[in-house]
Amino acid sequence: MQERFEVNFDGLVGPTHHYGGLSLGNIASTNHKAQISNPKQAALQGLKKMKALADLGYKQAFLPPQHRPDLAMLSRLGFSNIESAWKASPEILSACYSASSMWAANAATIAPSSDTADHQVHITPANLISKFHRCIEAEETGRILKAILNDERYFVHHDSLPNASLFGDEGAANHSRLGNINFFVWGRSVLEPSKYLEPKRYPARQTLEASQAIARLHRLDPARVVYAQQNPEAIDAGAFHNDVVAVAHQNTLFCHEQAYAHQKQVLAELSSKMDLNLIQVLSKQVSLEEAIKTYLFNSQLLTLPGGGLLLVAPSECKESPSVSAYLKDAPFEEIRYFDLRQSMQNGGGPACLRLRVELSGDELAACCQSVLINDQTYTRLTDWVSRHYRDRLALEDLRDPNLIEESQAALEELSAWLGF
Repeated sequence: MQERFEVNFDGLVGPTHHYGGLSLGNIASTNHKAQISNPKQAALQGLKKMKALADLGYKQAFLPPQHRPDLAMLSRLGFSNIESAWKASPEILSACYSASSMWAANAATIAPSSDTADHQVHITPANLISKFHRCIEAEETGRILKAILNDERYFVHHDSLPNASLFGDEGAANHSRLGNINFFVWGRSVLEPSKYLEPKRYPARQTLEASQAIARLHRLDPARVVYAQQNPEAIDAGAFHNDVVAVAHQNTLFCHEQAYAHQKQVLAELSSKMDLNLIQVLSKQVSLEEAIKTYLFNSQLLTLPGGGLLLVAPSECKESPSVSAYLKDAPFEEIRYFDLRQSMQNGGGPACLRLRVELSGDELAACCQSVLINDQTYTRLTDWVSRHYRDRLALEDLRDPNLIEESQAALEELSAWLGF
């Protein structure tokens, strides 16, 4: 049997990274609206995390930024130029400039060949219809994933689900693999509203029907699939995706005690199907609000070469008295903290930035190799960012036509290098 690898594809922050406050329900996003961003620092912070994990021996890759601003979308909405969009609706212009594809956990849901009936890797881009600035990503996400995972012997690419509220799909941020169990977390059900405990403050994004459709498309064994509802209290507290209150790796589930509705039953079902290693944090240890503020559960879990768990956490966790106190005695062999503040202030931590893909050796060899992070790739990317990115971006700067030219020139150079 071939060795299998977990490959983390991190979203590379784009040159138009700014604080538009576009994501209702994402407290960090709304709290930092209209503040000054630093696209160069954001991209370099993300690259530093990628390189550090690659240096530790993990398989690390990146997804290139999407082309922004989306001029075709602005034209489709009746705007003749950037200035007309700014005067009529700065929010729409901001959405068309958004660099939110950096949060690759929302890019797609991917099933490894070890889980699927046809023994191929199945890929479905998320439609992200709950937010305008994100739903415009789906088509280009599909093209990028096809360019990287481009061998038909191994990879099956599906279209994103229909753009209807029935099939609201937020990607892998609401999907985990625990052992050989596919664990789908949903926030609302359209066809079975009796199963839906409604949040009172913020809307739920992922539907049960979308999760079920993904499981069918990916030809997963129903006996190895578990569905669970997000706790509406967690959504109202700012956990817009499940990966804000839970993270899974191999047979370990690290979660807050308020992550799921009917949590005891959910954990019992998982335990009945596998040898579950549960690390559950109680509210008396870390409040739900503090967990969301620090993105404790939006950390990455990795297996150390000698065994044991590595937690890759945002530096905000070290700065929080309750979270740092919990982590001192937490059952992790090693904790590494990373400064991802530019991403965090817009509502995304270490786990938001990465899309996990389990691949066999042959499948990994069949991928586009130019996106894998190594010394050469890292040096080339940091040089590229340093030459093309601004170190200051305000909402007012979205009116600057030079920003369009700078962004286009940067992405054309990157695309030529990657061969996309």
